[in-house]
Amino acid sequence: MKKRSSAELSEEGQTEAGRAKERTDTTLSDASMVEQLNRQLELYELIFNSIHNGAMVTDASGYVTHFNRPYGRFLGINPADQIGRHCTEVLENTRMHIVAQTGKPEINRTHEVEGQNMVVQRIPILKNGEIIAVFGQVMFKDVRDVHKLAKEFTLLESKVQYYEEELLNLRATRYTLDSIIGKSDVIADLKREALRAASSRSPVLISGESGTGKELFAQAIHQAGDRKLYPFVRINCAAIPKDLLESELFGYEKGAFTGAHPEGKPGKFELAHRGTIFLDEIGDLPMQMQPKLLRVLEDKSFERVGGNHVIHSDFRLITATNQPLEEMLEQGGFRKDLFYRLNVIRLHIPPMRDRREDIMELSSHLLDQLAREADLPMPAIDAEAHRALINYHWPGNVRELSNALERSLASMEGEIIRLTDLPFHIYRKGSQSLAEKPASIRDVQHKAEREAIVYALKASGYNKSLAARKLGIHRTLLYKKMKKYDLSPKPD
Repeated sequence: MKKRSSAELSEEGQTEAGRAKERTDTTLSDASMVEQLNRQLELYELIFNSIHNGAMVTDASGYVTHFNRPYGRFLGINPADQIGRHCTEVLENTRMHIVAQTGKPEINRTHEVEGQNMVVQRIPILKNGEIIAVFGQVMFKDVRDVHKLAKEFTLLESKVQYYEEELLNLRATRYTLDSIIGKSDVIADLKREALRAASSRSPVLISGESGTGKELFAQAIHQAGDRKLYPFVRINCAAIPKDLLESELFGYEKGAFTGAHPEGKPGKFELAHRGTIFLDEIGDLPMQMQPKLLRVLEDKSFERVGGNHVIHSDFRLITATNQPLEEMLEQGGFRKDLFYRLNVIRLHIPPMRDRREDIMELSSHLLDQLAREADLPMPAIDAEAHRALINYHWPGNVRELSNALERSLASMEGEIIRLTDLPFHIYRKGSQSLAEKPASIRDVQHKAEREAIVYALKASGYNKSLAARKLGIHRTLLYKKMKKYDLSPKPD
């Protein structure tokens, strides 16, 4: 074995000493990193527990991973005890687990806890495109704090409240020209006129019987125009008391009258800025309001009730009526100057009895909607029922048709609407020939009564008690009338 020199031994010792130093430096470096990480974690924990109004974090399954002390104090619970519990066990009405499922953040939402409305936000936390947690934070412990800080946004708040109420009242939030169903020439012409009206800023007056779809046309014109991104504000002139109509149209300042909102309220014309205001049943507008409306249409400016500040609003006006305004002019029930201001573009929607070729297409469209809402398969309509629907005169127009089909859908057996499934007045009148004329009122009454009894008996499976209830008479009277019309107590 070769003996190593002293120089070689010295070099080897230095190398080993260097390695030892490197190991020591690495150990010190690791310890420093651990200490630094601990300081960061401590800082993050201090920050989380310093979020003033409370905060909570859940994992992707909705189980609580973090719960800060301010939230625990606010709810009167121990934060540490909530870790590992599902969020629905910790907080009533929570939606943290729902946000984890949808991945959609919820910002500035109201959240009721123990009868108190708070404002919260829920934000999904993603890693590599996947949701790993949800962060929830209380922004305001009391909704009233929001109003104190944002009084200048009263108008915006009123708009949101208005549209929330409208969404609850309407089946469909938007109607377009494609929503107008019908293959008749008159409907095709009306849709072309509506499209031309949409490109104009002139007032539109829509006339037609109740239930013909005047608001549908109004919304379609709005949606087809350049104002579609702005509000469509509807007001029924016949549904609001006369003494409240002015404040509804023009708004009011705080303290304007007893019961007024303490912050005041913007009117419909103010809310419709850059959008469209639809005044339904304009024929019912009180005479004392007509000159005020005319002035607003001419100036596009007004004052709130109890105010002295002039408000300008850029709105497009559409009105509708089921009354003969021309006749009202002659009788002094409507101002001529206002009529001429409204009647720039005129659309008249004919009743269903004048466009019978649209009835079945409308029926199919409405049935499809009703069936989907009821989670039922789309039913068919047999030939006799089809003929009855075509022959009936439909005084209530599309609204009555929708009601009749909904009732038929609820009473039918199987997947076909038959003649006897239709409401009795349609079944009786619609199944007659349009040219048929009764001999006398007594004959009509007797025939109608007999048909009503037959219909009720069939519909109740010849159960006399049930049939009497359907007819709204006592069972004894039913037996007398069956004897009068020589009706068998059992099916033939």
